[in-house]
Amino acid sequence: MTSKPPELSARQLRAFLALFERRSFTRAAQACHLSQPAFSALIRTLEESLGTRLFDRDTRSVMATPEGRLFEGPARRLLDDMGSAVKDLADHVERRTGRVRVAALPSLAAGWLPGIFGEFMQAWPGIRIDLEDALSDACIASVRAGRADFALAAAGAHASPAGDLRARKLCSDGFHLVCRSDHPLAKEARLTLKKIAPWPFIQMARDSSVRQALDAALHPQRLDSRFEVEHLATVMGLVEAGLGISLVPALTLFHFKRPTLVTRPFSVPGLRRTVVVVQRRDGSLSVAAQALQDLVVDRLGHLAID
Repeated sequence: MTSKPPELSARQLRAFLALFERRSFTRAAQACHLSQPAFSALIRTLEESLGTRLFDRDTRSVMATPEGRLFEGPARRLLDDMGSAVKDLADHVERRTGRVRVAALPSLAAGWLPGIFGEFMQAWPGIRIDLEDALSDACIASVRAGRADFALAAAGAHASPAGDLRARKLCSDGFHLVCRSDHPLAKEARLTLKKIAPWPFIQMARDSSVRQALDAALHPQRLDSRFEVEHLATVMGLVEAGLGISLVPALTLFHFKRPTLVTRPFSVPGLRRTVVVVQRRDGSLSVAAQALQDLVVDRLGHLAID
């Protein structure tokens, strides 16, 4: 049967090293700012914990036993390790060091988050931020698997957190028509679903939050889909080439700021995308992760972007 390792305190280790170096209970007790009886009790309890004598004592001198000399090196390392652990924890709590892992929709990861990350890292340069830019399902899977501390994902049936996760609304954005500046819809007085339906349409992939929002709001209206792509940059290229039009959320419009393109608000009942902050229910965020999440919520929380 394996014996239980002794429980040692930093006070005991400091008392041991003080006596090892000074070879006098009186001088060692003074160095530790303790009375001699209290100091002697520390040494006695340390020896009892270790099950061996560490010092030979007589009326004139104190000498380390062979076991005491053997213990001197490990005692110094233990005390150093304790000091390092306390300092590391203090640095972490004070946000001088640490790591935060964030998963976010590509539109947020490319558009809004870089500025927020820059602000955070300027205030806390010792904090490392790991960013995973992915679609909603992948963002939520990363939180569930522990790869991300929190995620910024789109609310919806395909990305709804289950009982092990909790979500709160961050912001919402409306949709815009994107077309070439010479397209007839660019100057249409009033945009309606009936007016855009006949035109060739560039769709996002079915597992994207953009596509899911469109399918839910526009059903049963069918669009003339010509391309189905993974990335907004591809949507931009296809629209700019005159191969179709598209509908995209307001938070993605930075992709379409080109002189050849026009973006126009497009309003249909129920056509909005809601972005949520998702994290695990069990346990708390680290101090650094909570600070970054608080900053994101402060900068983006509950914005209605049209």
